[in-house]
Amino acid sequence: MAKSNKPTAPLTASISYEQLTQHWSVFETQILALLDTLDLADKALFCDHVALRVNSIASADALREAFSRMGNIISDNIINGRPILIIELDTPLTLGQFSIECIELPYPSDKAYPQEGWEHIELVIESTAEDCQTLSQDLITLCPTLKPLLQPAPSTPEFELYQAIKVKMSSPKGDKERLANPTIAFKRDNVCIKVHSHGIKAVIASEQLT
Repeated sequence: MAKSNKPTAPLTASISYEQLTQHWSVFETQILALLDTLDLADKALFCDHVALRVNSIASADALREAFSRMGNIISDNIINGRPILIIELDTPLTLGQFSIECIELPYPSDKAYPQEGWEHIELVIESTAEDCQTLSQDLITLCPTLKPLLQPAPSTPEFELYQAIKVKMSSPKGDKERLANPTIAFKRDNVCIKVHSHGIKAVIASEQLT
């Protein structure tokens, strides 16, 4: 597994499973606060997985082993040149109102993250969007208060409220995926909430299509 990574990634462990466990409550508080700011807390969205960020191959290997004892690896795919694992847990994690079944564990690339550990959750909305523009419109329909953030007008008070939140639209895709899954990411400080139109299990199922 480690041989697939770029040689610039550190070989020594930098974060442990125990540290992740200790930091969960802090991460939960930050995510719930961001959900409230985005006005998404009461939209009954499905949280399909939570994602980690690590800077060393040794940490990724150790976390792979730790989480594999708590569930099963249901995907081991190459995305943007590096392995990314999806682990389905035997016992879901609880974050506020969400029950999270899967963990995304990316192996490191040549980019060093400023903070390792829990980094984002991913929410699924009811949408058939195949591009970020359509997904953005669907998200505004669901949550009209997000319009100033997704279609910003700098002179409005709402723009000032959302200034601390960075928005990124992308369409990441694994080598074998056949399902378009545009993503809108809302990031504040060191945590992020991503919204997309298909759950991770549907994306993994698309890998089996020929």
